[in-house]
Amino acid sequence: MSLDWIYNAISWILLRWHALWDAIGIPDDRVLGTNWAWILAIIFLVVTLRIILFPVFVKQIKSQRAMQALQPKVKELQEKHKGDRETLQKEMMELYRTEKANPLMGCLPMFLQIPVFLGLFHVLRRLTPDNPNKTLYGWTAEQFESATHSALFTAPLPSKFGSTAAELFSLGANGTTVKIIAGLLVLVMMATTYLTSRQMILKTGWAEDPQQKMIQRLMLYGIPLSLLVSGSLFPIGVIIYWVTNNLFTLAQQQWVLRKFPPPQMAGKGGSSAKSSGTPAKSSSGNTPKNPVQPTRTGGLFGRKSAPAPEPKSPVVDTKALAPKPGAKPVNPKKGARPANKPQG
Repeated sequence: MSLDWIYNAISWILLRWHALWDAIGIPDDRVLGTNWAWILAIIFLVVTLRIILFPVFVKQIKSQRAMQALQPKVKELQEKHKGDRETLQKEMMELYRTEKANPLMGCLPMFLQIPVFLGLFHVLRRLTPDNPNKTLYGWTAEQFESATHSALFTAPLPSKFGSTAAELFSLGANGTTVKIIAGLLVLVMMATTYLTSRQMILKTGWAEDPQQKMIQRLMLYGIPLSLLVSGSLFPIGVIIYWVTNNLFTLAQQQWVLRKFPPPQMAGKGGSSAKSSGTPAKSSSGNTPKNPVQPTRTGGLFGRKSAPAPEPKSPVVDTKALAPKPGAKPVNPKKGARPANKPQG
């Protein structure tokens, strides 16, 4: 199946934004070693696509809320069919079908952006001076030459961390500069990818469904770690796209979660407090003890409990113990005489 329609669509949006910034007066020449018109064209390519995909993002949030509301029923099924994995899966699929919930909907926006990512990757990869097909996908020869020599702090946008010496030579790039810029961008890409998943999990909590929980773990840890290796193969322009997309996602999720906070789950009174970073309180209003260290309160490694106050010694009235005026002094070494002497 030909993907030319994706390459043409990505190129059209990218070139329209570049033409707009050029018309506004953003210089196409390098300022601080950067061609800002092309950088802004990539950034607003993200903005355009995220606006188009916003209805899908809303569906993703609704699906996650539906999955969260089903967690008590999922837990009941797990207790009921404990040890019978096949029956459990069938019952859970029936539950999702009845309640019209889709556990994979949370990944849909990411899946829809994969073709866009691959399209931009292909378009930027062909930006090499020795490429004879300069007018593919709606490009003019002038636009092709301009994009080929565009850079971020003197590191060409088509270059990557793993560029060969021949590729760097054809782009007129310094290998050390490219590795530094690309390496820093890869680390930022990993960090922002992790934060986008962590932000959502902190607000909605971990799923009770093992399948859904596995997807959450993959999103939180698996994908960011995979970028440590695959990021070296991405052109700098593609990494800029990825980082911008992550930052847009963080802002969008923060707005949605603040405007429409997730409902508090039944039986999980401390979930909202846990997600906000504050320890939940028991029904009596006291902070619960740490399950690992009972003498502590708060989180897993919470604060030490305040030491018990030492008992105060009773106050002695010295005036009451003082001898009365005119009384005969008593020798403390001699025992007191009995009041009544027993009769023989």
